[in-house]
Amino acid sequence: MNIFESYLKEILSLIKKNQNKLNLNEINNFKGINLEIPPVNFNEDLSSNICMVLAKINKLNPNELATKVQALIKANIKDFKDVKIAGPGFINIDLSNDALVKIINKIFKDSSNFGSFNSNFKFNIEFVSANPTGPMHVGHCRGAIFGDVLSNLLKFNGNKVTKEYYINDYGNQIKNFVKSVYLRIREIKYEEKFKDEKDLYPGEYIRDIAQKILTNNNLKFDSFEKSFDFLAKEALNYSMDMIKSDLTKLGIIHDSFVSEKSIVDSDGVINAIKQLKKTKHIEEGYLEPPKGEENKDWKKIKRLIFKSALFGDDSNRALQKNDGSWTYFANDLAYHFNKVSRKYDKLINILGADHTGYVKRIEGAVLALSGNKTSLECKVCQLVKLFKKGKPFKMSKRAGEFISVNDLLSEVSRDSIRFMMLNRSNDVELEFDFEKVLEKSKENPVYYVQYCHARIQSILRMINFKVEKKTTIKKIDVNFNKYEKDILKKIFEWPKIIRIASIKYEPHRIPFYLYQLATLFHSYWSKGNEDEKYKFIKDGKVNNNIIIIIQLILIVLQNGMKILNVSLPNKM
Repeated sequence: MNIFESYLKEILSLIKKNQNKLNLNEINNFKGINLEIPPVNFNEDLSSNICMVLAKINKLNPNELATKVQALIKANIKDFKDVKIAGPGFINIDLSNDALVKIINKIFKDSSNFGSFNSNFKFNIEFVSANPTGPMHVGHCRGAIFGDVLSNLLKFNGNKVTKEYYINDYGNQIKNFVKSVYLRIREIKYEEKFKDEKDLYPGEYIRDIAQKILTNNNLKFDSFEKSFDFLAKEALNYSMDMIKSDLTKLGIIHDSFVSEKSIVDSDGVINAIKQLKKTKHIEEGYLEPPKGEENKDWKKIKRLIFKSALFGDDSNRALQKNDGSWTYFANDLAYHFNKVSRKYDKLINILGADHTGYVKRIEGAVLALSGNKTSLECKVCQLVKLFKKGKPFKMSKRAGEFISVNDLLSEVSRDSIRFMMLNRSNDVELEFDFEKVLEKSKENPVYYVQYCHARIQSILRMINFKVEKKTTIKKIDVNFNKYEKDILKKIFEWPKIIRIASIKYEPHRIPFYLYQLATLFHSYWSKGNEDEKYKFIKDGKVNNNIIIIIQLILIVLQNGMKILNVSLPNKM
């Protein structure tokens, strides 16, 4: 139940019906009008800028218009106990006790869905998609959790979501990966020294893969070329098992794994090129050498070019290399044509920071491939900087020149990683401080939210109160005090947070909101240590309003942390 939407709709309807009485000539454009929680120095429940916006459009005095609107609302909307004018024409509203009872009962009635809104789109969200040449590292971790939580958030609203991993099992990096495994096999089996070449993978995990292949296969491996197909299949299987294991440890399960090699081998590129020729988004011509790259191998030859500049890209993009073979981008076109053919309403790609320049070309490609029927939105996750004792966390010896997910999980819990990786917006760099996430204090957001839940459960145990699935209240015994009212107002904001986070694909809003809610609760609890009248429990009893408040907090915490896939312990 989103009270902001429903009450604003009621107010706007009232304004329309009384347009002439209010001397309003222009009311068709309601852009910029909102209903929200007023600033902290106001005690009212709701606040709207409606009179200020309409007064500006109609060239009226906002306070004079507000006086008329105030009288109109008071006379017609029964849920409002009082309507006041503040500042240059804001309308501030107090809800009646009957309205509060009605709202709270609606939350209780549909507790597991509180905050969600009806949406029925078919999404494909592709995330992680790391090269299958080694274990997951921290660079993948942020995007993995972002994609997983975004998927959970969209499912919460009733959408159908496919969580997809694109396996980049084609191209030079795979040849180098398989060669690395082959050389490790030769090292183990024949004591040949591992070659120190620039493009090979030196991590100890390569030795682990080689040992597994040797243990399960009694082959000679005397020729790289002859062994390649077998080794590629075996090594990639072991590597993907390793990646899936890392993802599972983070609480992430993909619905679909799509192989780049299978798409290329099934003429996926050819089919995508044919489609783009039909829509006239491909031409044969010349391109200048790529800017900012080493150009010694670049040749000015005729090649197929995608007209990505039509979609805001800074240049058109080559689909063929110097030798006529397909570029990585051409293979990516084939993959996205495959996604388009599966009839999703919306596609979302979660990309790493190094793919920022790739966004416009691939978003444009999806529009071109689908005839503007399917849109792709790319969300780029910026870098994660790890700190321990005030210093950057050191590299992993086993994985090579990066920090693996296993390194991270050996230091902190999955809950902490999932919560803290969403602690800031995806488009800014994130600092992950190992000391902070281990603190048992307000400085550790995940602890503070979990402790809020544990503290509430402790209260319920102390008074032997069991939360029923279908709770209803008939009345509110006493007026809510300031602390209870602040918590109530924050709870009423939950559906608004869900809507904004869902529409903008910004799941970081959820942990930020949960931390704010937990802070309000802990502050109220602490107030009881300072002032007897605010104590939650007196003579083994809790007043009815506190029981209502903590049940509402539990509903929001359980829904929010379920979306984040972070646990809520009953004791801490």
